[in-house]
Amino acid sequence: MTPEALAKLHAAAFSSMRTWSATEFRDLLNQPGAILAGDDRAFALLRVTLDEAEVLTVATAPAYRRKGLARSTLAQAEQAAKAAGANVVFLEVAEDNQAARALYAQAGYAQIGRRPGYYLPKDAAPVAALVLRKALSAP
Repeated sequence: MTPEALAKLHAAAFSSMRTWSATEFRDLLNQPGAILAGDDRAFALLRVTLDEAEVLTVATAPAYRRKGLARSTLAQAEQAAKAAGANVVFLEVAEDNQAARALYAQAGYAQIGRRPGYYLPKDAAPVAALVLRKALSAP
């Protein structure tokens, strides 16, 4: 996917938040350890540093939600992160994003922290971020 296509899908998926531009996606994709999985319906963008991975964003086009695309795309990205040497993966999710929280719980993520006021929605009060962790390999 091109940075422009990623930005367009990200904007559709997160219409109530500040979304990322094509330039931001291009910069992220050019960073060492960047992993992109998915297609024009859903994608996951991760970054691996040493033995840790971070989920930067997961986005699904509204018309394709509730079809398992985010789950399969996230699993593909996690496998690529594991192949790149990551043993654990972290992410932040908005406390009020019930759909994403359910996805991550089903995928095996557990809450390890909370960051008050982390997300700044358009025309709404700040929302806390929950910090989640998942082991990618046996301890």
